[in-house]
Amino acid sequence: MTAPTGQTVPAQPHPRAAPRTPPPVVAALGAAAELYVALHRDPELSGAEERTAARFAAALTTAGLTVERGIGGHGVVGVLRNGPGPVVMVRAELDALPVREDTGLPYASTATAPGPDGAPVPVMHACGHDVHMACVAGAVQVLAAAAGEWRGTLVVVGQPAEETLTGAAAMLADGLYRRFPTPSVVLAQHTAPLPAGMVAHADGPLLAGSVTLEVVLHGRGGHASAPQLAADPVVTAAAVVLRLQTVVSRETSPAEPLVVTVGSVRAGGPGNVIPESATLQVTVRAFSEAALERATAAVRRIAAAESAASPDPLPPAPDIRELSRSRVTAPDPRLTAALRDAHLAAFGPQRVTRWQPSMATEDFPLYGDGGLDLHGVPGVRLGYWMLGTVGPRQWAEAAGGAPGAAAADRLAALAPNHSPRFRPHPRLSLEAGITAMAAAVRAQMVSVKVTSEPSPGDGGDVPQSSEGPW
Repeated sequence: MTAPTGQTVPAQPHPRAAPRTPPPVVAALGAAAELYVALHRDPELSGAEERTAARFAAALTTAGLTVERGIGGHGVVGVLRNGPGPVVMVRAELDALPVREDTGLPYASTATAPGPDGAPVPVMHACGHDVHMACVAGAVQVLAAAAGEWRGTLVVVGQPAEETLTGAAAMLADGLYRRFPTPSVVLAQHTAPLPAGMVAHADGPLLAGSVTLEVVLHGRGGHASAPQLAADPVVTAAAVVLRLQTVVSRETSPAEPLVVTVGSVRAGGPGNVIPESATLQVTVRAFSEAALERATAAVRRIAAAESAASPDPLPPAPDIRELSRSRVTAPDPRLTAALRDAHLAAFGPQRVTRWQPSMATEDFPLYGDGGLDLHGVPGVRLGYWMLGTVGPRQWAEAAGGAPGAAAADRLAALAPNHSPRFRPHPRLSLEAGITAMAAAVRAQMVSVKVTSEPSPGDGGDVPQSSEGPW
């Protein structure tokens, strides 16, 4: 996910995990926690997830899945066939972020890796992908142990390069839906700065779509002492950055969510040299394809217009290329209702809440109809929910804060996704994530009634219900 949530801090106390954790989850927690710590200590950047893929594949193999690696890069696919029934796919992400961890945890990452320019950068699981993998591995263990109570085929995907919005497309292009059982339903959950132990579903869009553009503005270099003999692209870049703010404030209705962000500005070197060019990276986010296209067109228009205002007699047009694009994450409404019911049965109403749409974005929609050009399988339904990860103490600090503390300061105490201080509560996050994923998969499989053999004098078979999450 490429941005933190915009959720506000509720006033209610932290809803701690229910006191009675289902025994199958208790049995899976130890191995899931070990996997989580190992993944967190040793993160890898997008496209370089070799050790991460090996660990995740080993966990799936231990649970009894048939596993293949190297799908669309370092992608992992595990299959558990359990008789005739639906094919349900579960997705977790492998990659971490170029963020220096500042949590103080005993298992904090100190890893570094080569960045895009080859220079070393710090690496951290600052978006919870280590939680996602550990929860999926734990849920698979729970489901495999209860294989007599459901029928169908479970496909587990460990996707590389989610943060660069390229991994889903790469796996699909590499034959994910041709080489493995084709799902009718694809499920995923994502960490969020909500109380650990809670899950949240959206009514309608859950995450925004996005387009990221690289804009190269050309000038005419020269000596800093003689700016009249040059055409300074830095000035043009500054004008573009300021003018882009009007796309939201003056070209978009206040009722329509839209974000335009200049995330990168690169130009020049020594302070006494006017450079030849300046490069911007601009991301637009919205909840409709029409809004994305309108905002993207505005970025192109403004860059061209400001370039034309350059003092160069024949200013070159800017070079603009699309670096990435993602669709709006809008889970299937009927599937969302079924998943919410499954989670209500698993957690109770106090731990299931509503999610307000977030401007974060990701490539998960490609597994559904948004990726028809990649897989050609219409009608794949998507289910997606948010998983709270904030522990009771951290939540209390954020919800209460110091006397007179501003709401923004309290919200910052949550240390949301992509923060160097992002630190999920391990026990509560894993427990809820395993429970939520296992319950969601079970709700989409064929349920099998389990009966015990009659004991002498007990009057016959005693049905053991499998209606609940276990």
